[in-house]
Amino acid sequence: MAEQAAPLDATQIYRSHGAFVWRNLRRLGISENMVEDVLQDVFMVVHRRLPEFESRSSLKTWLFGILLRVAKTHRRSQHRRTVLLDGLATAAEVESDTAATEDDPAEMIGRREASRLLHRLLDELNDDKRAILVSVDLEEMTIAEVAEAMNVNPNTAYSRLKVARQEFQEAVVRYLAAERRVV
Repeated sequence: MAEQAAPLDATQIYRSHGAFVWRNLRRLGISENMVEDVLQDVFMVVHRRLPEFESRSSLKTWLFGILLRVAKTHRRSQHRRTVLLDGLATAAEVESDTAATEDDPAEMIGRREASRLLHRLLDELNDDKRAILVSVDLEEMTIAEVAEAMNVNPNTAYSRLKVARQEFQEAVVRYLAAERRVV
């Protein structure tokens, strides 16, 4: 007789995937001062919908779909309230699961500046393009996983990714041109 898998527990999901959700909320444009609240909203949805999870997709794909929708709803409501997103990273910002505490201060400052720049450039993309670029290029999810999480056809996902990469590259070029004018 095959053993049944242990039932999923929202607390364990939070412990094992909380950093993934936090990181992607930031990358999807949730300001640092709001990320903890939105993270909690994501896991409230996870807790509520956990009995519906049927393991047809991976847990990571299911979580990404939830965090996409919660982030989009939050951004929309923030925009309606005309609250400015601060976009300012602090020393507590974590871009990598492997960030070491013993880093050289110059390296930490450089990483923080790179993170700020990444978020500023990602802000130039619309929600769908930003989500696909983050999920595929930064989180290394497959197109199939992302298409499922975004509830779109894989061909649509490939098309959005191509356009997102092109728009992101154009944003980088604009940034570099502006930097040259300043210097």
